[in-house]
Amino acid sequence: MPTIKDVARLAEVSTATVSRVLNGNGYVHSETKERVAEAIKQLNYRPNDVARILFKGRSKMIALFVPDIMNPYFPELARAVEDMTNQHGFTFVLCNTDDDLNKEITYLEALKQKSLDGIIVVSSTMTEEYIQNIDVPVIALDRILHRSMASVTVNNREGSRQAVQYLKDLGCQRIAHISGPEQASNANQRLEGYLDVVKEESWFKKSYIEPGEYHFEEAKKATERLLTRHPEIDGLFVANDLMGVGAIKAAEALGIKIPDQLSVIAFDGITLGETTTPTLTTMAQPIYKIGARAAELLIQQIENQYHEAQSEEFTVELVERDSTRRKEDHP
Repeated sequence: MPTIKDVARLAEVSTATVSRVLNGNGYVHSETKERVAEAIKQLNYRPNDVARILFKGRSKMIALFVPDIMNPYFPELARAVEDMTNQHGFTFVLCNTDDDLNKEITYLEALKQKSLDGIIVVSSTMTEEYIQNIDVPVIALDRILHRSMASVTVNNREGSRQAVQYLKDLGCQRIAHISGPEQASNANQRLEGYLDVVKEESWFKKSYIEPGEYHFEEAKKATERLLTRHPEIDGLFVANDLMGVGAIKAAEALGIKIPDQLSVIAFDGITLGETTTPTLTTMAQPIYKIGARAAELLIQQIENQYHEAQSEEFTVELVERDSTRRKEDHP
């Protein structure tokens, strides 16, 4: 296998000069850069990546940033992005950020060294100021980062209104909510949808809302607190399916029968909801479609070299399963 020393020898330059050319750091005369590029081609030294970057300034690499790879929603989303990027000849990189800005920045700085072509980002922490300093196309997915930035989302607020209204139509008299993290735009929209339906009800109390942070264990604890404090609750809207499964487990531990005593509906439509006992009623996102569309929009921006903000919103759909039931249907 050829080494950087072989490249330097053939190009009649120092290894430091080859390194500067490869990394894009420091000034290198255009003729020298051409000699290095020719040496790389002749020696077949990482040609697929390096030569493309040198001659076209592109790596054919796209990154997807997700906040929690342990949430099954994100692998389903990532599969769609990967399929679309592969179809267009791009390399796909998945980065788990834990919604930590420092981790996001670390990933970005490392990927810049690889001449990253574009980013699809699911984030609640990346700031507008930092986004404006990223010199490649960026598409926000699942959550809106800034109104001036391209995004692909779903109708979170309207979908949540439909979910809560569905519980009311089933005959639920006291409906509570397990919310997502307050810094996540989609969690706030789902909370707003819940409040749109219940805030004027005489029975509504602010203590009917408990934060679950989009995590399974946090949702279990939140549901236990909620149902212990308010045993009258007979309907529960949970802000995502992973938390919905946690809510079912919490109710089960408290001896509350679902759906006989408590109807539970969540949001997302991940396959995990089909495997629980009882299966989980949900407002299903077209997960594959939104992931694929975000990748398609990003590739269009890369190929056409324009960064015009283009936002699209998909519609969620009620999927009825065994965790909900009409009151009159109870045995």
